[in-house]
Amino acid sequence: MVKYRNETLDRTFAALSDPTRRALLARLGERDGLSVSELAAPFPVSLPAIMKHLDVLTDAGLIVREKTGRTVSCRLTAQPMEQAMNWLNRYAQFWSEKFDRLAAFVEEETWPTQPSTPIPAQPNVQANVRASRSRAGSAHGRRKSTPPGRKPRS
Repeated sequence: MVKYRNETLDRTFAALSDPTRRALLARLGERDGLSVSELAAPFPVSLPAIMKHLDVLTDAGLIVREKTGRTVSCRLTAQPMEQAMNWLNRYAQFWSEKFDRLAAFVEEETWPTQPSTPIPAQPNVQANVRASRSRAGSAHGRRKSTPPGRKPRS
């Protein structure tokens, strides 16, 4: 069994798996160097919850926090994202080649527009249903069952 472990890559994808963390990264992508309170402002969660998300992003190496006086600001770091993109690009290349071969195969083949052999007609199912009903006898002459504990109607 092959054991492939790259903890940096694992932490990166784990950090990116949460929509709140992805939104935090997107905000930092729009404007780098936001303070934690500015970063947390549009989210409907508490500041401690945002701090936990920022801890995960920091541990993954996706952001760096810098303290200036009483203000903590965050900025993006590129290296873990570059590693993740390189990993994804290898698989994108693999699948792209597979899809290109499939497209070439489909474009090369000539596909008939009409089936070459006629489809046999299906037997008439309605006629069989009617015949079985007529063999069953009339419902008028049959006695209906009654639930336990009830007297039959006269």
